[in-house]
Amino acid sequence: MDTSLVALILVILTALAFDFTNGFHDTGNAMATSIATGALRPKVAVMLSAVLNLVGAFLSVEVALTVTNAVIKIQDKTGAPKAEYLANGGQALLLIVLAGLCGGVVWNLLTWLLGLPSSSSHALFGGMIGAAIAGLGVSGVNWAGDGTKLDGVVGKVILPALMSPVIAGCVAALGTWLIYRITEGVAERYKESGFRWGQIGSASLVSLAHGTNDAQKTMGVITLALLASGHWTDTTNIPLWVKFACALAIALGTYLGGWRIIRTLGKGLVEISSPQGMAAESSSAVTILASSHLGFALSTTHVATGSILGTGIGKRGAEVRWGVAGRMAVAWLTTLPAAGLVGAVMWWIGHTLGGTLGMIAVFAILAALAGYMYLHSRRAPIDHNNVNDEWEGTPTEAPVPAGVNH
Repeated sequence: MDTSLVALILVILTALAFDFTNGFHDTGNAMATSIATGALRPKVAVMLSAVLNLVGAFLSVEVALTVTNAVIKIQDKTGAPKAEYLANGGQALLLIVLAGLCGGVVWNLLTWLLGLPSSSSHALFGGMIGAAIAGLGVSGVNWAGDGTKLDGVVGKVILPALMSPVIAGCVAALGTWLIYRITEGVAERYKESGFRWGQIGSASLVSLAHGTNDAQKTMGVITLALLASGHWTDTTNIPLWVKFACALAIALGTYLGGWRIIRTLGKGLVEISSPQGMAAESSSAVTILASSHLGFALSTTHVATGSILGTGIGKRGAEVRWGVAGRMAVAWLTTLPAAGLVGAVMWWIGHTLGGTLGMIAVFAILAALAGYMYLHSRRAPIDHNNVNDEWEGTPTEAPVPAGVNH
């Protein structure tokens, strides 16, 4: 079989594998709080999220059309691969993409194994950046664009990563404070039951928003591979079968549920109530949908985590585990360089072995690492049966913002 065709097939398979890990890695962003408060049963929650992720994947292509050329310089302004990377069926470009995807998948699986919510978007971008540096040098990365607009790694990745959790957290904190202020005289049992119904709607909106943002990233990667290999020529549209394949992959991953991460977000970060859950989910949905409209491929994990922390700050006496938040912050800071290192090593292996052998070796190493981490996870399984068990450790009381009276 022709090397470029083998490379294309392996890129598509790896991209769909990344999309699958993205789905189960990010289920908690939408459903963790609803599961924690009892608004939805765990299996019902992941099924609902999967269906809405599937629908959301078809609603927008803004992110898909900008995801790859936002961070690495392998495409021209139209989105088509540059001519110098098209020799031999685009093998040079396909190896960079394959190695970058491996970096994203490995980091997603490792953080899932550790129960740490981290950014699938940044894992993908980190892997791509590492592979591009290894294959093209530092100049192969689009660090800041041409200066005419927010672009490149700084504008499309780093700034949204810094701003989105802060914005979402502030909105959630204000929303939580308002909710408790407005419902101050309402009996607790009515408050909880009423907001649980509201949580179903707000969590559904987050799942829909997640589909419009995260599924697009893999669509963009596969379309780039098809362009490089000559199997697609339209740089303004995504092949229909690619949309379906990516939507199904992320939906299937979502349905299986990343229970380890759901547990951390729902039980380990904040002892959350239904009003807080609705505030967090509403804040996340607004932030994610706005970014999808603007074409920013931001991290839904950063947004959801910022929102949950915001609800802890906005409610007097809320229990927040700042130690857990600190470990998550370390994972966030490590994502880009760690995924980049994996991407660079994978590119070096593929390039050193060369041709079909190099491509197959990279894919085989990825499969072996994935299998090892899955088997390791079975030593202490977390699923829908124990996802809501009490969190071990002592929470601390969240600080009350100055000047805010509850």
